[in-house]
Amino acid sequence: MAASEPVEPAPAIFAYTSKFSFAPGERVPIHVSCEQITRYTAQLVRLRHGYEGPESPGFLETELPSTANREHAGGFHPPNTGSYVTVPDAGILSALISWTIEFTFQATTPDKPLQYLLGAWDDSRHAGYAVALEDGRLALVFGDGEGARASFAADPQIEARSWYRVVATFDAATGDSTLRLDPTTESVNAHRLPGASHARGDAKRFRVPFPPAIAAVPFRIGAGSSGNVGVPEGVGHYNGKIGNVLVFPTAAPAADAMPLAAWDFARSERGDGSLLDAVVDVSGNGFHGVCVNSPTRAVTGHNWTGREPNFRHAPNEYGAIHFHDDDLDDARWPEAFDVDQPHELESGKNAVRLRAGETESHLPLVVRPGPGSKRNAVALLLPTGSYLAYANDRLQFDTAGTELLIGHTPVVSRHDLELQRHYDFGGSNYEVHSDGSGVVYSSRRRPIVTLDPRYRAWMGVNSFWQFPADLCIVDWLHAEQVAFDVITDEDLDREGVELLAPYRVVLTGSHPEYVSLPELDAMEAYVAGGGRVMYLGGNGFYWIVSYHPEKPHVMEIRRSESGTRPHQAPAGEYYLATNGELGALWRNKGRPPQRLFGVGFTAQGFDRSSPYLRMPDSFDARAAFIFEGVGDDEVIGDFGIVGGGAAGAEVDRYDLALGTPPDALLVATSTPLSDNYNHCSEEIFETPPGLRGSEDPDVRSDLVYFCHAGGGAVFSTGSIAWTGSLSHNGYDNNVARITGNVLRRFASGEPLDW
Repeated sequence: MAASEPVEPAPAIFAYTSKFSFAPGERVPIHVSCEQITRYTAQLVRLRHGYEGPESPGFLETELPSTANREHAGGFHPPNTGSYVTVPDAGILSALISWTIEFTFQATTPDKPLQYLLGAWDDSRHAGYAVALEDGRLALVFGDGEGARASFAADPQIEARSWYRVVATFDAATGDSTLRLDPTTESVNAHRLPGASHARGDAKRFRVPFPPAIAAVPFRIGAGSSGNVGVPEGVGHYNGKIGNVLVFPTAAPAADAMPLAAWDFARSERGDGSLLDAVVDVSGNGFHGVCVNSPTRAVTGHNWTGREPNFRHAPNEYGAIHFHDDDLDDARWPEAFDVDQPHELESGKNAVRLRAGETESHLPLVVRPGPGSKRNAVALLLPTGSYLAYANDRLQFDTAGTELLIGHTPVVSRHDLELQRHYDFGGSNYEVHSDGSGVVYSSRRRPIVTLDPRYRAWMGVNSFWQFPADLCIVDWLHAEQVAFDVITDEDLDREGVELLAPYRVVLTGSHPEYVSLPELDAMEAYVAGGGRVMYLGGNGFYWIVSYHPEKPHVMEIRRSESGTRPHQAPAGEYYLATNGELGALWRNKGRPPQRLFGVGFTAQGFDRSSPYLRMPDSFDARAAFIFEGVGDDEVIGDFGIVGGGAAGAEVDRYDLALGTPPDALLVATSTPLSDNYNHCSEEIFETPPGLRGSEDPDVRSDLVYFCHAGGGAVFSTGSIAWTGSLSHNGYDNNVARITGNVLRRFASGEPLDW
């Protein structure tokens, strides 16, 4: 089935809320859209376990009291995708009689039928003016406000990813309009070198057949306006870059004329130089703009020389914004209802269950400890940054390499079908936009199908991924009768080490791959200050991310020239717009995960998982408590619901050269993984044979334990599949036993023998 083929519609309920975690007593707004459903019932539940399958406890939830537990009216709302800049100028730009507009642009899908680059265009009334792309040619568009629309196109056909400079004019006195299109060659990214074809030509002239009507909509860059009051979405969204926009209030400005508006897309009025939603007008007239749906900023412009990769150091070369017709940072649905969080509610993993007949969905909610409340000794840190990175990750049905990547035929679930039908909910950071550029932003304020507790990952055999996998830890903690609090990445990014300080033990989720600088600093400070961490996953603390300072529900990632990655940022665009720092891998900044956890990412594979064998260090007296009740020759984890073993999916290894503490104990290592597991790309400098699971000794998963000089301690499993082995045989197995032994000793607060 190709990704573009239509899928038969089915009744569906989708929902989102403003953030991942809420304190008791805090109001939780819920936004809902329904398809083919007019009434649905909401129910607050406490989640225990999500995955349903062989050797699984099954789906476990408990209903909780709430004022939201009732029937609600359903309604459909569009997702409002597509980015643009809007200028709330009180109608001055929209009401221009004569004008000259200058700008540069680089289209990425020029053949898309209709794209509005900029102007004041009301599509509902066909009023105003705009510069557009129509079937691959640059055009001027005018409307009389009564339904008549006139457009005039210039030659030649626009080439994808080539830079052009545009000068467009309109003279109301004569009805004459001109359009001049010239290729630019200043940038090292230009497709045409100086002296090549596409010589500069004369402006094309047109006569507009009617006086254009004033459009009662804001001036926009990157889209036109629907013209519907209260409807935020644009029309004719543009794919590509725009920069250097000037507007003059006359059709023939003098050479020394000052522009009415001049937007500098590289200008930041923040002290850290970050480029957020504010778009600065440097004309002095105050026509400042605002980005809608987070187009990509800190991108190279038409004159980038390639000499400076940091947008803060050469802002004049980064005067562009990259717009996409499928950008989405907020679905902007109306609030359907709210959920009360009673003050006495204990911390945990809740959800709002939405049900209509056979149709059901869950919207997860984390209840974090309230201000001033008593803390338990144990905290589970949910990797919500990674939930965002993988949010709505789709199975690419038309990608020939899918089966080669995962080593088996993918299993299609109802969630995959929903994502095929609803790609306009915004893609994951593992996907590309409709124009082929990588997705760098991900947002919480949209439906995230992959957060459903029953979600099954397409890449694994009987597999589950992210949030459903972390529910395995939740149910195991309940089975162990351990009282615990739940906190999230977004909490840790905001509050730092103070959030962790009350806890004796912090447990990670199964795949905490994406973390910010405040999170990494907090975890390191916690361990150095005596905290104890159980890293219960694989490929953790790998990619650098940053959260939007003004919209913390938006996360940014830039993938550069290393790391196992689905796409790579263009040259010159490796720095994060939201904080000005270099993106990519933490190890590229001298902070590999081995320094913190003793292990770091080494390989991935999705066909089957393997067990562990004890290593000589496991018989060290300091590690004796870990293996209480485990035989000397006992195979560890030759079972589990992720590929049939405890070591698998994505795995980490002990490596002294990358920062594993010299006195760390390597207590167990996996048996050989399959040849579907390959060494991580950042450590491969050539491509010789012998890099697969049965051949390369570095393709393995390691269990590591060590203590910090400050009294802290770390136990690491180095495998995403580890949590999937906890529930085997009703939690009576050696994976659960080892994990429980460590948790009880760490939580006791007793000194560790080191």
